[in-house]
Amino acid sequence: MKLVALKERDANENRVAITPETIVDYLKLGISIEVESNAGVASGISDEDYKNAGAKIISSTDKPLAAADIVLKVQPPAAAAVSKMKKGALIAGMLAASESTLIKKYADAKVSTFALEFLPRITRAQNMDILSSQSNLAGYKAVIDAVSEFSRVVPMMMTAAGTIRPAKVLVLGAGVAGLQAIATAKRLGAIVSAFDVRSVAKEQVESLGASFVEVPSEDGDGETKAGYAKEMSESYKKKQSDLIGKTIKENDIIISTALIPGRPAPLLITEKMVKDMRPGSIIVDLAVATGGNCAISELDKIVVKHDVKIIGYSNMAARVPADASRLYSRNLYNFIMPMVNSKLDKIKIDFEDEIIQACLLTHDGKTVHPSLQKGKK
Repeated sequence: MKLVALKERDANENRVAITPETIVDYLKLGISIEVESNAGVASGISDEDYKNAGAKIISSTDKPLAAADIVLKVQPPAAAAVSKMKKGALIAGMLAASESTLIKKYADAKVSTFALEFLPRITRAQNMDILSSQSNLAGYKAVIDAVSEFSRVVPMMMTAAGTIRPAKVLVLGAGVAGLQAIATAKRLGAIVSAFDVRSVAKEQVESLGASFVEVPSEDGDGETKAGYAKEMSESYKKKQSDLIGKTIKENDIIISTALIPGRPAPLLITEKMVKDMRPGSIIVDLAVATGGNCAISELDKIVVKHDVKIIGYSNMAARVPADASRLYSRNLYNFIMPMVNSKLDKIKIDFEDEIIQACLLTHDGKTVHPSLQKGKK
């Protein structure tokens, strides 16, 4: 059985889908490994590191892809690469954002494609959860980037020349990224508060030493059965906007992480709110790739508007690629391992498994994921 790991082509993508540590584990399963040359350079992994772990380095991918049983990527592969894959091959990665034309390519090539962003939030899938592992790092890096752009120190300092007050940090959205942002800001000595529509988040926020900003609600818990934030009523949104507007004025750094699966990011920070912030304040909009939580953030840019610096990096985890790649590679291995039957030298997909059903996009020439059926995208 053969596995090929491809180099990422996206300019903002520094991660790689396989690391030397997981190569060793794949080899134990009886899988031979081929890695495209320079695939790991941006993550601090040389071709020599891969060779020493037991992988073969390839400069041309045409023949390897034609023979590969498993193809690993971070971002969706190029259409040209898909067309070279053999029928029945398995592709795993962050494929949910694939364009409809690429989805058709997957189906036409009769390859089985798995988008791990769709993993269900169940105990058995935790060690495969790429969203959690990457969001955790994104929350950390968001705070680090904000602090590096901030013109003041974060912790309180008492000196002979006077006392420096601690910075105040507000985190919008207390999911995985938000909770890590809270923990990181607290470790740096900031006074931290956080907002989330899910009332269950209050205990988690307070356990990290932050205060919870809560909107009185008649909408229920604000959480879906899958554990994500849900769309709230217009009445709630009005109360939410008023409270966030008042709270933002009192803070120096805003880390915004709010997302609704399958929907544009909720608009939480209006331009008027930005105008009301203190000069020199910082906003990090982690939701910028899906429309943004801030009305005036710009994709993959740092901009200054109304004397406030707004950071809009769309791929924050890729800004710490060494650790992001290590965790991502482990997630992929944990997903693929149960499907490997080394005795039969083939992949065995259990189509009754809820994890498989949640992630499978295409199989045997058909588009099978419900979100990709005609009329849904």
